[in-house]
Amino acid sequence: MLYSGEVRNGKAVGGGALLLVAGLMLWGFFRSGLNPWAPATFIAILIAVVLPAGAGSYLLAIALGAGSRIAQRQEDLRLQTLEAEILRLATRKGGKLTAVEVTAELAVDKASADKALDALAVRELAEMELTEAGSIVYSFRNLENLPDQKERAKGILDA
Repeated sequence: MLYSGEVRNGKAVGGGALLLVAGLMLWGFFRSGLNPWAPATFIAILIAVVLPAGAGSYLLAIALGAGSRIAQRQEDLRLQTLEAEILRLATRKGGKLTAVEVTAELAVDKASADKALDALAVRELAEMELTEAGSIVYSFRNLENLPDQKERAKGILDA
């Protein structure tokens, strides 16, 4: 069984080999004396040089960690989207939520709900409260009376 380090090394070696092949092919085309703009030569250069160079670059980018950065960015976007949905849900539910409500309403697993709610609490968008039964309730103070606050809003100079 291959481990992730071995796979990464294999991709790096494969990518480097493809770039070497592309470089040697390009060098051979230049030494051949053929007109590189002739249609047949141009297509041969595309197939023998550009294709291996592109594939080699892709493999090297994955081996050097571009894939992990993309995966991290996707995870960050997923968490931001979940947090936005939680804030919408809190608005509908009067500003107080539990992880179970988030799990049921948004169809996410409890671990994801806990992670998103905790992240909102760390950013001080929510406060953790404890019920007598020991359940954690997340209170979104700015959302509890939002409809009333919006109704009673005044102009900046009138306040």
